[in-house]
Amino acid sequence: MKAVRFHEYGGPDVLRYEDVEQPVPGPGEVRVRVAATTFNLVDDGIRGGYLQGPFPVALPHTPGIEVSGTVDALGDGVEGLSPGEEVVGFLPMVADGAAAEYVVAPAAVLTRAPSGVELTDAAALPMVGLTAWQALVDDAKLTAGQRVLINGAGGAVGGYAVQLAKHAGAHVIAVGSPRSSAGLRSAGADEVVDHTTTEVTAAVTEPVDVVLNLASIAPAELSALVGLVRDGGVVVNTVPGTPAPADEARGVRAIDVFVRNDVEQLAHLVALVEAGDLRIDVARRVPLAELAGVHAEADAGTLRGKVVVVPTPA
Repeated sequence: MKAVRFHEYGGPDVLRYEDVEQPVPGPGEVRVRVAATTFNLVDDGIRGGYLQGPFPVALPHTPGIEVSGTVDALGDGVEGLSPGEEVVGFLPMVADGAAAEYVVAPAAVLTRAPSGVELTDAAALPMVGLTAWQALVDDAKLTAGQRVLINGAGGAVGGYAVQLAKHAGAHVIAVGSPRSSAGLRSAGADEVVDHTTTEVTAAVTEPVDVVLNLASIAPAELSALVGLVRDGGVVVNTVPGTPAPADEARGVRAIDVFVRNDVEQLAHLVALVEAGDLRIDVARRVPLAELAGVHAEADAGTLRGKVVVVPTPA
């Protein structure tokens, strides 16, 4: 089969589109014929060697931690999945990923793909959807009537976060750039702040219950956002390089989040998609052979939106 792998850490040029042996599922595993995978910033960090501590991969390594596809073969002991079934999943970080024509995955991380959505596009749901859900529901415990400020709302996680917050009945203030404004409005944002022309702290004149930070900003900027949170509120941050600051004097909690796999939550997200309460947004599809170019765009800071990567030409 064809796959993209890197044999040493480095820049996007270490990614090779090459022939590899088709994997064989072991006990408790499933082989999936890949419809699509995606690009995530963590893929860039793993390939560059910056994340060897938390994610020590064996080389050569195949990236791609989100997958959609069709069950192709079952390992011993697998129940609840059948060959031909369409599935989505968030794959283990250190195992070989789905930037290939086939991938082996633990059956426990896969759930039924949403109906009514292109199977390729469904790959854009698992990791980023779970990040938004866990940040807002598990950590912020967002409830109807609360005010939430989502900083960095124009990114892939932000799009889901805006929709989920609105679905929960919150008043949603989304911070993004002009190019994301229309999309944020259509996702349900009640207010959109253009951070390129306006200071967020000046634009938000009433306290918020929750700040969700999804943007790589300076510590001083994140600290300023804490001042917008009411006494007893919470700041949730998904950016590892800038820890969330608390304000203990006012009872403002700070929570740093890193997404974890939860197949029950993923199944719930699938149900929301099928009910029309959650929209999957894809910026573009690219062929697997061009994955190195996507990594190069990310390195250059020019990558926009969620990119889906398909094993056959897009």
